[in-house]
Amino acid sequence: MTPYAIKEKILVDADACPVKEIVTATAKRYGIGVVFFVDTSHVIEDDYAEVVVIGKGRDAVDFALVNRTRQGDIVVTQDYGLAAMACAKGAMAVHPGGTVYTQDVLDRLLFERHLNAKIRRAGGRHPGPRKRDQADSARFERALDSLCRMILDRY
Repeated sequence: MTPYAIKEKILVDADACPVKEIVTATAKRYGIGVVFFVDTSHVIEDDYAEVVVIGKGRDAVDFALVNRTRQGDIVVTQDYGLAAMACAKGAMAVHPGGTVYTQDVLDRLLFERHLNAKIRRAGGRHPGPRKRDQADSARFERALDSLCRMILDRY
């Protein structure tokens, strides 16, 4: 299969994405296109992926990514809000830790984000995310591989 042999693609919120190399390697294996979205404070070069540089601005990268998202695409993001918008357009979304965003997962995460914001507004604190480890990368690679196979099964 040649690169970009199918219409679906993997879109990556790449500003602080720890799995860009895994995305590119997996996409090459399946012949799926990749688009990395970054703001002007990041420099990314990739011989396989298209790199889209967006001007700085609150959520500018997120909105550019979701505007290019189509049904059947895969979106890689740590941002639950962006994942929810992508899923609403019929895309599949996956966290770099390997969690595939389903409606149930998104509902829980968005509710937790809401509760944490209320705690912060009241002057409280809550624990941050745990440190990323090798198991996260392995989970992500398995999840992305599974999503890519789902795309190929349509052809």
